[in-house]
Amino acid sequence: MELANTLPHLNAVLNCTAAWLLVVGRMRIARGDVEAHRRAMIAALAVSALFLVSYLAYHATSPIYLFRGQGGIRYFYYALLISHVVLAALSLPLILATAWLGFQRRIPSHPRLARWSFPIWMYVSLSGVLVYLMLYQFNP
Repeated sequence: MELANTLPHLNAVLNCTAAWLLVVGRMRIARGDVEAHRRAMIAALAVSALFLVSYLAYHATSPIYLFRGQGGIRYFYYALLISHVVLAALSLPLILATAWLGFQRRIPSHPRLARWSFPIWMYVSLSGVLVYLMLYQFNP
């Protein structure tokens, strides 16, 4: 299997892994384990950075894959895709600012911003997996 055909699958795995790490990080900080939270969130950042590199490499070398579904599912797909892309673009500076505040141990600024960045990052990660499933698994 050539690289261009492998990258969408890798991207879905990376998105799913990022979502899992976000949940782990959220659970750890809820229990007061700051160090485990920190490790999970750094891992989520690393996985998301790998995703971004893989995503850009794929889209720089491959044609745009058109969704073939018809009817209401087509409208759902494009609404999902548009919200995913817009929030992904907006989330990057938000995530980086949240991480920076966390690294600087800027309490209460970090958790206040994380209340916004966490659900957006989670949505982007999970909606990315759903976009993948709709393009490559449910409607190939």
